[in-house]
Amino acid sequence: MTRAELLAPAAAIALAAGIAELAAAAAQWRGASAPRPASAGAVLARAGRALAASAPVPPGLGARLDAAGVGVGVADVLAARWGAAAAAILAVAGPAAVLPGRLALVVLIAAPAAGYLLPGWWLRRRLRTRGAAMAAELAHVLDLVAVAADAGLSPMRALGEVGRRGRGALAAELRAAATRAALGAPHADALAQLVRRCPVEGVDALVAAVARAERHGTPLAPGVRALAVDARARAAQRLRDRAARAAPKIQLVVALLLVPAVMLLVAAALAPGL
Repeated sequence: MTRAELLAPAAAIALAAGIAELAAAAAQWRGASAPRPASAGAVLARAGRALAASAPVPPGLGARLDAAGVGVGVADVLAARWGAAAAAILAVAGPAAVLPGRLALVVLIAAPAAGYLLPGWWLRRRLRTRGAAMAAELAHVLDLVAVAADAGLSPMRALGEVGRRGRGALAAELRAAATRAALGAPHADALAQLVRRCPVEGVDALVAAVARAERHGTPLAPGVRALAVDARARAAQRLRDRAARAAPKIQLVVALLLVPAVMLLVAAALAPGL
């Protein structure tokens, strides 16, 4: 494949964007009631949506979006992927034309691939960050739910009160679930959505305890307190695992940096006497 053939897609995208810009600018100059010229971001967004219309949907993407709490749909993520790929092609088309040999081919393949994968990488990072934040507040939230249940509140109201007074991501999801139930949504649906939107171990057990308490009238507080104990045990195990992973890294730093530095100091001290 020649360099001209590789640059053809980028040229086609740039040509379409330029025609759209010129047409809108000409209509506005003539005084017609035309919209303002589309920005480059809007043109790329439209191109991304057009490319994503026929693209297959990755399995489980909707569930990952719910767990990440980003508030966008599957179509928006697909459009962002293809739009980022198109933007990457336009960004490297000029520099790639002057690169020697096969380096241009590597750049033209790697840039759109990186642009396509960037939204997925961001989504995975947000999932990890959100899960870690929820795991850090889970035990405290469970304690508060147990206290609210002991105070005589119904299970869903206990979730709502804890969520209303909390400030973290998990508290916000509890508040949203209680609000959906208060607005008339079935409690089972509100609890199922709570599980989908909370990527942390222990929330599914909390939801199961709430469902049992509502269905059979069993006390909620004892089970939730047991879940809080388990959550603290998991948090302590995560800290031990992090400490265990940190020890080899510290030893590597000592071996590669501190030991050579000490040897150089010893050699410098011994050098005058040689």
